[in-house]
Amino acid sequence: MSKFEYVKLADAIAADITKGTLRPGDRLPPQRNFAYDRGIAVSTASRVYTELLRRGLVVGEVGRGTFISGDIKREVEALSEPRDARIDFEVNYPLLPQQWAMIAKSLAGLERVDALESALRVSTSTGTKSARNAAVAYLARKDFTPQAEQIVFTANGKQSLAAALAALVPTGGRCGVEALTYPYVKSIAARLGVTLVPIPMDEYGARPDAIQKAHREAHLSALYLQPIIQNPLGVTMNATRRADIMRVAEKLDLTIIEDAVYGFLADDTPLAALGPDRCIVIDSLSKKVAPGLALGILVTPPHLRESVMSAVRTGGWIASGHALASGQRLMADGTVAELTRLKRIDAARRQQTAARLLAGYQIAADARSYHLWLTLPPHWRSQTFVAAAARRGIALTPSSTFAIAHGHAPNAVRLALAPPSLEQLDSGLRTLVSLLGTKEEDFDSTE
Repeated sequence: MSKFEYVKLADAIAADITKGTLRPGDRLPPQRNFAYDRGIAVSTASRVYTELLRRGLVVGEVGRGTFISGDIKREVEALSEPRDARIDFEVNYPLLPQQWAMIAKSLAGLERVDALESALRVSTSTGTKSARNAAVAYLARKDFTPQAEQIVFTANGKQSLAAALAALVPTGGRCGVEALTYPYVKSIAARLGVTLVPIPMDEYGARPDAIQKAHREAHLSALYLQPIIQNPLGVTMNATRRADIMRVAEKLDLTIIEDAVYGFLADDTPLAALGPDRCIVIDSLSKKVAPGLALGILVTPPHLRESVMSAVRTGGWIASGHALASGQRLMADGTVAELTRLKRIDAARRQQTAARLLAGYQIAADARSYHLWLTLPPHWRSQTFVAAAARRGIALTPSSTFAIAHGHAPNAVRLALAPPSLEQLDSGLRTLVSLLGTKEEDFDSTE
């Protein structure tokens, strides 16, 4: 069969999706059956399905089959704005009732004329010396003490990630990432013209042998990893895995973009402590403080600082002076540290509630984290379960949102435990447990 003919078959299925003949959630037949029905070779059927996956029209779920996808772009974008749901298990920003008074106390006086005169001036990618010193004092931990000269600021964590990618990976280049990872890296990479190469994982995170294999086959320019409380799986690399990863990075001459956004919930040693010249650490205040008070922070090796600063300037990602002044106060006076302490207690409590109510189901989580990964029973599919939960006023995130490779999404969902109140957390989890016990065929997607 010519290339034109197998593309024509893919086009026909795409047309059926556009017309509504095939709807999101419909299952395509196994490739062997598809081939038999159309009188084509199984290898040709595989090419058709691969083309549909490439276009994002279908999603494969391991052990389940191939299904017509929903709007994949919508799934990624939905993470940026909370849905109109009664209980939100999707957008993961931890907020405590007592934090507003703490923040107000810290920022008192910022409205004064002299303070505003300084805060509202034009800012730079490196902020002020006071802001850099405050960031260093807050970020320092056992075995890791960055220098003020290494600090670069952006308006938020996403911009920090974008700046690091832009500085390390040329247009058309490749970056290795965990096979299931922070969803926004996909859209950021697409806008920068960067190809993401999925790295298989195990219970300790990205596999060193898989990184070497990916580099041999794709010639990576960098790695993007979440070594502490990985999103979405909650995996934290142990000391052996961190050392192995750094040895591989050194051998292959790769720089690691280390996402430490969830690292505030744990005391584990960052990768940068083992290889300070091999890692760009990205962090932000949005989860530690509040999403409306975002400030992105990068810790850059000296030899990469100018490249990162240039990326921040050309990308238009410089933090405002007001955000810098606010972040400086919150870090310097201990408010961020106290919020970190309180949120660690809160996260552990929520994990305990989830573990108790989801007992008997397969979950993956770090007991210190604000999210968990729920593998669904065989009678449910990820996207259909998300739709069924939405009908009950609960917002979840399907596994396909986190998958780098189309067609490699496990049959699972991620639950963000931070947004609901404790009462909503209990109620929402009980509702999900009840839903898990029903059959997918009992859910009417047209009701």
